[in-house]
Amino acid sequence: MPDTPDALLTARMADAIRFLALDAIERVGDGHPGAPLGCAEIAVALFTRHLRCNPADPVWPDRDRFVLSNGHGSMLLYAALHLAGYEGLPMEQIRRFRELGAHTHGHPEIAPELGIEATTGPLGQGIANAVGMAVAEARLAATFGSDLVDHRTYALVGDGCLQEGIAHEVISLAGHLRLGKLTFLWDDNRITDDGATDLSISEDVRARFRAADWQVIDADGHDVVAVSAAIRLAQGDPRPTLIACRTVIGRGLPRLEGQRGAHGGRVLASDCAEARAARGWDHPPFTVPDDVAAAWQAGVSGRNRDGYTTWTRRRDALPAEVRAEFDRVSDARLPEGWHAPLRGLRDRFAEAGAARPSIEVSAEIVAAVSDGMPELFSGAPDLEGPTKHKGALHAFTAQDRSGRYLHYGIREHAMGAMMNGIAAHRGLVPVGATYLVFSDYMRPSLRMAALMNLPVITVYSHDSIAIGRNGPTHQPVEYLASLRAIPNMLVLRPADAVETAECWEMALANRTGPTSLVCSRQALPALRGPGIEENRSARGAYVLAEASGPRRVTLIGTGSEVALALTARAMLQAEGVPTAVVSMPSWEAFAAQDAAYRASVIPRDTVRVAVEAALRFGWDRWIGEDGGFVGMTGFGASGAPEDLFRHFGITAEAVAETARARLR
Repeated sequence: MPDTPDALLTARMADAIRFLALDAIERVGDGHPGAPLGCAEIAVALFTRHLRCNPADPVWPDRDRFVLSNGHGSMLLYAALHLAGYEGLPMEQIRRFRELGAHTHGHPEIAPELGIEATTGPLGQGIANAVGMAVAEARLAATFGSDLVDHRTYALVGDGCLQEGIAHEVISLAGHLRLGKLTFLWDDNRITDDGATDLSISEDVRARFRAADWQVIDADGHDVVAVSAAIRLAQGDPRPTLIACRTVIGRGLPRLEGQRGAHGGRVLASDCAEARAARGWDHPPFTVPDDVAAAWQAGVSGRNRDGYTTWTRRRDALPAEVRAEFDRVSDARLPEGWHAPLRGLRDRFAEAGAARPSIEVSAEIVAAVSDGMPELFSGAPDLEGPTKHKGALHAFTAQDRSGRYLHYGIREHAMGAMMNGIAAHRGLVPVGATYLVFSDYMRPSLRMAALMNLPVITVYSHDSIAIGRNGPTHQPVEYLASLRAIPNMLVLRPADAVETAECWEMALANRTGPTSLVCSRQALPALRGPGIEENRSARGAYVLAEASGPRRVTLIGTGSEVALALTARAMLQAEGVPTAVVSMPSWEAFAAQDAAYRASVIPRDTVRVAVEAALRFGWDRWIGEDGGFVGMTGFGASGAPEDLFRHFGITAEAVAETARARLR
C-alpha cells in the first residue's frame, strides 16, 4: 500500500481511535471521551507520520518521547499504542479499561515498556515532565553526539494544563533554553469541564507563548495533513513550538459533540450506536478492520524500521568503552565504584571532626561525586549561593548543552516536575536544591516522583527554626512530617558531616523512588569519629551512644537535635540513669529493618524520648503514646537561633527532664 494512505483510509484510522475509546468507556461506564474523540486526527498525524519509535523495542533509547499531559484522555494513548502494535497493550487491555490489574488505568501510569512515558494525573505535571525530557535529550546529545541521541519530545496538552501555574514556569524556561526539539500539541477546543474557556480566561494564549520565545503554529486539529505539516515546521525551528490545533471536543459523538458534557460525560450504548451511524463505522465493538490495522502498522513500525536498524548499527559499531557507557546511562545504572568518593569523604570528615553545616557538606559531596558520575545533573531555583550545589559545574544553557547545572530561576514547581521528566527520560541523575519550606511548592511533583518510582534527589536546606531571624514563614516545623507521609519517599536528616556522607550514599543507592535529603543551615558538631566501616545510617537508626549499665532511657534525635540528646544523656548518666542515644536519620529505612534489630535499637521496655525541632506528628510510632517528645507545638518566631531554642524549650535540660518525669 502507499506510504501515505488516502483521505478516506486516514479518516478511518482516526475513527479507529474514536470507537476503541467509545467502546471501552461505555463498557466500564466511566471515562473521559472528549479528548480521545477530539484529538484522534492529531494522534494519527503524530504516530503514523512523525513519531520516532519501535513498538518491538519500546525502550529504544533514541525514541521520541510522547507525553499525554491531559491524562484524563488516556484512552487516546491506549488506543494509539494498541493500533501502533505495542504488544503490552493488546485488545484485551483495551476491553479492561479502568479495571483493577489492567495496564489501561484511568490516567496513564508510567510504563515505558508499554509506550507510556510518564504518569499524568494532576494537570500541568505532564507538560513540565516533557520539558525535563527535552533537557535530558539535549544534555545527552552534547555528551554522546547526534549519532546516538537525536530525538524529539512531544506533549499533547489541554486548556487545563496551560492554565495551571506550573505551565507558566515551564513555558518561560523552555523558551529561554531554546529547546527546539520540544513540541506542544494544544487541544484548542475552547471547552473545560465547567464550560466554555471564556468563563475564566481571556488572555491570548498564543501571544503568551510568543512572548516566551516559542514558535506558534495554527492547524486544523481534525485535518491530519495540516497537523502533520505543522509538526514538520516545528522540526525545523530552533525554538520550542506550540501547535494550536483547533478541535471540537467529543468529535463524532452526536449527543455531546462540542459540549462541556463531552469532557467526562457518561457514554451510553445508544451513543455508540449513534456515533457509528454518524461516522459510517459498521464494525462491532472492539474491532479494527484489517486495512485500518495494516495502515497503522505501516505508519508506525514500517516507517521507523530503517531508522531503527541504522541507529542500532551505529551503536554496535561504537568503541566498546563508549557503547558500554552509553548503555549504562541509558539503563540508569550507576558507574562502577561510585561509592568510593563518598566513603573517602566520610572518613575525612570523621578525621577532621569539624563542626559544619550539613548543606555545605552536601555541596562538597556533590562536587566530589560529580567527577566520577558524569550523568549527575544539579540545579536550584535561584538558590545557587545559599545551597552551593553548583560548585565547579558549569551551567546548561541555550548556548552550551554540555552544562551540568540548571538555573531554574525562581520556579520550584518547574524544578520538581522537570526533574521527574529528566529521571523518566533516563540518562541523567537529577539533583535539585532548595529550602525545606519551599517543598510545598513541589508537593505535586514529589508525590508524582514517588508514584513513578523515580530516583530523584532533592536536597533541602534551612531545616528548622534554627534558621532564626527569617521568622516563622521560613521555619519548616511541619515539613518533615509531611514528607514522611508520602509513600515511597525516602526522607533523610543527617546529624553531622559523617551522617551526611552516609545519607548521600543511601540517596544515590535508592533507585526505586525519590529521596528528600534535609540539611541544616547552621553548623552541626561532629558526632562520629574515625574508625568507621559500615554505613550506620543505612539502617535508618542506630545506637550512637550506648547506656552505661542496663538501659533505662532511650533518647532519639534527628539532625541537629542529636547533639542535644547526647548532652541530655550525659546529665542522666551523671545521675545514675543508664541512657542511650539513638540517631535516627531515616524513619523509612528503619521501618524496613527486621523486628529484632528495631527492638534492639529502641527497646519498648525503656523510657523513650524523642527530640526534633519540628512537630510531634508521627513520632508516636517510635516512642508510643506515653513517650516523651521535645519539639515544636506550633509555628516558630523571629529571633536568634539560640534564643528560639530556649524560647520553645528545645534544650538538653528539657530532654533530660522529660525522661526524668517518666521515670518517677
